[in-house]
Amino acid sequence: MSITRHQSGARMSQMVIHGDTIYLAGQVANDPKADILKQTQEVLDKIDALLAQAGSDKSKILTAQIWLANISHFAQMNTIWDAWVSKGNAPARACIEARLATPDYLVEVGVIAAL
Repeated sequence: MSITRHQSGARMSQMVIHGDTIYLAGQVANDPKADILKQTQEVLDKIDALLAQAGSDKSKILTAQIWLANISHFAQMNTIWDAWVSKGNAPARACIEARLATPDYLVEVGVIAAL
């Protein structure tokens, strides 16, 4: 089976496709100064774009990992997530509090999806 890497650098690829499975790197907001609602929406928009590039969409997400810099943002993040997630196709999901790469990032999301 072939492996294709997209938007690759020396350290990582934003997306790797192996067979019929898409692996996305953890996505963070373009505007790290934004609030949790805007950061969450930006992250989900990036996930939509990457999945579309691969020929897939959010209805085919198998699993999602969400990292929050502060678990007190859980309810706010979920308002954006719940409006975005494909109805009837909710993935397996984990959400944990974690220190992210920079203190400005409030949320990071990584997903694995089917083609």
